[in-house]
Amino acid sequence: MKLNKENGMKGFFFLAALTSVLAVALICIFLFAGGLPAMAKIGFGDFIFGRKWKPGNNMFGIFPMIMGSVCVTGVSLAIGVPIALFTSMFMAFYCPKRIYRLCQAAINLMAGVPSIVYGFFGLVLIVPTMNRLTGKDGSTMLTASIVLAIMILPTIIAQAETSLRSVPDSYYEGALALGATKERSLFAVVLPAARSGVIAGVVLGIGRAVGETMAVVMVAGNQTWMPSGLLKGVRTLTANIVMEMGYATDLHREALIATGVVLFAFILVINLVVSMLNRRSIHE
Repeated sequence: MKLNKENGMKGFFFLAALTSVLAVALICIFLFAGGLPAMAKIGFGDFIFGRKWKPGNNMFGIFPMIMGSVCVTGVSLAIGVPIALFTSMFMAFYCPKRIYRLCQAAINLMAGVPSIVYGFFGLVLIVPTMNRLTGKDGSTMLTASIVLAIMILPTIIAQAETSLRSVPDSYYEGALALGATKERSLFAVVLPAARSGVIAGVVLGIGRAVGETMAVVMVAGNQTWMPSGLLKGVRTLTANIVMEMGYATDLHREALIATGVVLFAFILVINLVVSMLNRRSIHE
């Protein structure tokens, strides 16, 4: 009886794992079956490196959107990573126990806030502020980057704090015993020892930023030309899909699915990088 129960649970767990794998496989089949023919019709080079997106004229170049995603993600990392890193160091080594739970709860709450709420926050507060400061339309690359920087904070903070806490205490105590200050011990000894985990958190943040849609749609301006500055509008790959899929037909729709293939390839590369970093951390 006990053996039958164990075999039944084993089969149930296997079925659950198989369902997850099957779901991913179906997504891949759908994307590539719908996207690759469109790339063939448009031309791979014209699609990836084309600089004009005009579906009405059968021009489907997504290079401006690719660069838009790269630029927005890069600026958001430049803003968010230092804040997240310093916050994780504060949480791991400086935060009093009385307020640690409050800080941790706030960070966890940030992770659970829907992206549309972040977008609404950016639209109501950050966009008007940028408008007053610059005298121009506040829906810009910088605005979208600020919103994304706020959104990726919980992901990076959680991963970085865990990595910092996993460093043996003897590293930190040894540096202090040799006469190093607390700050120098953290930056020269603890942080390098935890670098693999910290980098993995940053890469996960990149994945969150690249895949974000609604918040970016609401604050980025959504112009389909090449990014030309922090205070100019921009459109990302995800925004391009969500804004036009509702009315797209024929080759236009297929081109949007092909855009999803490119985005999927980005996310796949990011996940592979995280796996490699985790494997390297284990070996170290």
